[in-house]
Amino acid sequence: MLKEFKEFAMKGNLVDIAVGFVMGAAFKEVVTAFTGGIVSPLIGLIFDSDFKALRHKLKDGELNDAGEMVGEVWLEYGTFLTNVIDFIIVAFVMFMVVKGVNKMKKKEEPAPEEPAGPSEIDLLMEIRDSLKK
Repeated sequence: MLKEFKEFAMKGNLVDIAVGFVMGAAFKEVVTAFTGGIVSPLIGLIFDSDFKALRHKLKDGELNDAGEMVGEVWLEYGTFLTNVIDFIIVAFVMFMVVKGVNKMKKKEEPAPEEPAGPSEIDLLMEIRDSLKK
């Protein structure tokens, strides 16, 4: 059973998937940093606020005995929009990668092989020879 698992795990496709998964996770971190550090501040300039801090209060809270506000409920749509932008960037890049790989695969496909058997010239010569007889 261990031998079968080793053969399964070492198949090319599974290793490729694992490498792609690790690279995708690392790429997601780069995109998150790009969105949080560059895109969000630029969009924040448009809205004149911190884009990630965009939120709407759904419920007011109450002060407890220690003077802290408890029970507030916020709809944090800025964080959601930032994550949507992250997803769109990652999805677009993955689309472009898959499109490029598919384009390369089409070029690598070998030309169709000639069918086995006599060529047209051989057949014509054979017909000619049989007519001579």
